[in-house]
Amino acid sequence: MAASQDSPALVPPRKRRSIIVAAAACCFTALALAAFSSVGRWLVVEDPLAKARAIAVLSGRMPVRAMEAAKLYRQGYAPEVWLTHSAEPGQALKAMGLAYEGEEVYSARVLIHEGVPAEAIRVLEPPIVNTADEVGVLGAALAHEQDRSVILVTSKTHTRRVRLLWRKLAPPDCRGMVRAAGEDRFDPRHWWRSSGDALEVVREILGLLNAWAGLPLAPAR
Repeated sequence: MAASQDSPALVPPRKRRSIIVAAAACCFTALALAAFSSVGRWLVVEDPLAKARAIAVLSGRMPVRAMEAAKLYRQGYAPEVWLTHSAEPGQALKAMGLAYEGEEVYSARVLIHEGVPAEAIRVLEPPIVNTADEVGVLGAALAHEQDRSVILVTSKTHTRRVRLLWRKLAPPDCRGMVRAAGEDRFDPRHWWRSSGDALEVVREILGLLNAWAGLPLAPAR
């Protein structure tokens, strides 16, 4: 019986290769689109919460991080809220003779507004430049405490990088629980629809690559 015109045996080798390449390209494109759409959800991680020595508000995205910390404080998760403070732009403005109230000042005001007593707020030293610095400052503060656990409050996209840096840089006997700010409006399912969300995703991916590589890139100063 003669082979039909559609039989694979009658398809020229070059055409078969083209079909295979096209099929592989379609599969790769589908996988790439799936990864592209899911990266926003992948960036957002949280740890189970437990009572801790303190709730730490990581620098940035004011006031939503401080608001989340205040909510956790009111729920009784820790007796204190710790703030870090960024070295810039305070140092640059000071050199120009210009007064500057740092982000930690306003975060403290947000905390007080949201029901945290002033005596329960602690600003940590020294000044920080990036998240790796914050992990170091928090680890040093916990080293003097009997309870060496802290809840790390940050933005949604920042949670995976915070967890990674904590595991890489924090003292092994210190426990960090990552918590995303509930009022953060980042949309993990449709992050590409907003320029702000897209910039956050790109920044976090680059930050994760730097962390996985051992932090070879120094922060901007």
